[in-house]
Amino acid sequence: LQEGQVLLKQGNWDPLQQDFLGYQISESTVGIVGLGGIGLAIAKRIKAFDITRLLYCGPSEKPQAEEVGAEYVTFDKLLRESDYILICCRLNDNTKEMFNDSAFNKMKPNSVLINTARGGIVDHEALLRALEEGKIWGAGLDVMTPEPLPSDSPLLKFYNCVLMPHIGSSTIKTRERMAELAVENVLAPLDGRPMPLPLF
Repeated sequence: LQEGQVLLKQGNWDPLQQDFLGYQISESTVGIVGLGGIGLAIAKRIKAFDITRLLYCGPSEKPQAEEVGAEYVTFDKLLRESDYILICCRLNDNTKEMFNDSAFNKMKPNSVLINTARGGIVDHEALLRALEEGKIWGAGLDVMTPEPLPSDSPLLKFYNCVLMPHIGSSTIKTRERMAELAVENVLAPLDGRPMPLPLF
């Protein structure tokens, strides 16, 4: 996408350019790390792209995985067999930098890593090495460490690393709902009710 945009701006538009061939999501294996509320919502939507298999990993099996036909696997199996890996888990002591050199060494060279969870789940130095050495095909990050990402970050030099400034929730409706939930979380305990969305 980024290379194509640069060439388009330079007036070098060639839609048959062989260098821009990528991998399609249909008939692929998608792995989701963390099948909580967000992971499940993504799983429901991604099924519409006619994927072949949907894998997920996490601390335990999820009953709701049945409704999307997701298969519970180990983290290692998810790394080895997924064409696309979507990070949807929380950042904690167990997930901090779980995508490190060891993880990238197990991934397919045609795989794409997508992180919309928290930047700290990915070791960014290891990601740089994986991109430089062709251990993975590409990455899409809406979150990173640190934020804001410095303008001289080496991640910015890779055409196969699409970066967004943590705007996954940037719609008017979503931001309004986030504000409403914050207010409800304050008011509920004052009325003796449980918080509708407690932080863990």
